Amino acid sequence: MNKPRPWQTLDRFVEIRSHWLTLIGERLQDDQGRILDYWRVEKADSVVIVTIQAGKFLLPVPTYRPGVGEATLDFPGGRVNPNQTPVAAVPGILSQELGFCEDAIANLTPLNSTGWAINSSFSNQNLYGFVAELDATVAVNPNRLGTTYPTTSPGIHSLLQDLTCLQCRAVLLEWQSQRIIAER
Repeated sequence: MNKPRPWQTLDRFVEIRSHWLTLIGERLQDDQGRILDYWRVEKADSVVIVTIQAGKFLLPVPTYRPGVGEATLDFPGGRVNPNQTPVAAVPGILSQELGFCEDAIANLTPLNSTGWAINSSFSNQNLYGFVAELDATVAVNPNRLGTTYPTTSPGIHSLLQDLTCLQCRAVLLEWQSQRIIAER
């Protein structure tokens, strides 16, 4: 059996850089010898944090998302800065989105050690999921808290009905899956 030829980049015909992303247009030759124009985006990796305190999921105030044209309910999340690890990004994100300092985190558990590809045919961005269990005695800033849901099965079902962000849904479902496995 012959091994297929690897794809080759023939030309990069556009590269547009901004603070948020780099848009790249390339001309590629596939393993069949066809010439194809491909567009892709390079973005920093991202982190989504399932935040739990006293048996409740804590979600920040909904934030306007230009891509969907409305404010959406999401778990705390954000980009991983250059030269930063995903775990190192978590305290800053929790501080910015929920007002918690690093001392409020009683337990931080990664859900994946290798990033999940957000859209492997279009982007290089990876997603890292974490669970931050917050100290039960730490007060929640009501100006930063959007809503809470119980961590029970009905609470998870209700939260899944309200979450539109696929990344948030994936991290929540991974947490639920790992919890089910741990309980067996």
